[in-house]
Amino acid sequence: MNLRLYLDTADVTAWETWLPVGIFYGVTSNPLLLERAQVPCTLESLTNLATKAFELGAKEVQLQTWGDTQQALVITGQAIAAIDPRIVVKVPITRLGTTAAAELIATGIRVTLTAVYEVPQILIAAALDAEYAAPYLGRINDAGGNGREALAAMQQALNGVQSPTRILTASIRDIGDMAYLAARGLDTFTFSPRIAEALFSSEQTIAATTAFEQAAETAGKG
Repeated sequence: MNLRLYLDTADVTAWETWLPVGIFYGVTSNPLLLERAQVPCTLESLTNLATKAFELGAKEVQLQTWGDTQQALVITGQAIAAIDPRIVVKVPITRLGTTAAAELIATGIRVTLTAVYEVPQILIAAALDAEYAAPYLGRINDAGGNGREALAAMQQALNGVQSPTRILTASIRDIGDMAYLAARGLDTFTFSPRIAEALFSSEQTIAATTAFEQAAETAGKG
């Protein structure tokens, strides 16, 4: 399956609501999302989260390492990866993070380079053979850039060097952005429960479904 959709939250209640719908490949998280969900940023908490996500049907869970040194990032990343082979370790695309990511990848650990903002940064992920690179679409717009065009250019760059790295589009605020980028070859998206809700909020679809149900009830009485 080329298309991969992820639920971007550490809120287990949201997982319980949305993962059974069947459209999500997995879930993604980071320390900020853990904080919002009032989940401690500890290996024990991440283990419990991953276990719950897999129980709910997630095929993959992406969890972020932390630390202010290369060694700390690597040691924590290794511990996170050891929880389950279906886990991908997220690492910030700083010089320090990239060095740690290279070490993790060299030992066979799956990695997402995250917090991507600039088009040339995608070449870092390609050079490392990272499985994913996660640019922040909405935040690129906030900084005065054109998020859509930047991500489309990133995909063109990956295509140009024939890299298998997937762009994991994050910080999505409009479902139209996903359709735009999908038409340009991007196939991996992570988004909040609010965006998931928006995917199912078409007034025309809701009206048509109501009409179907009313017709079925009428026909059933006949």
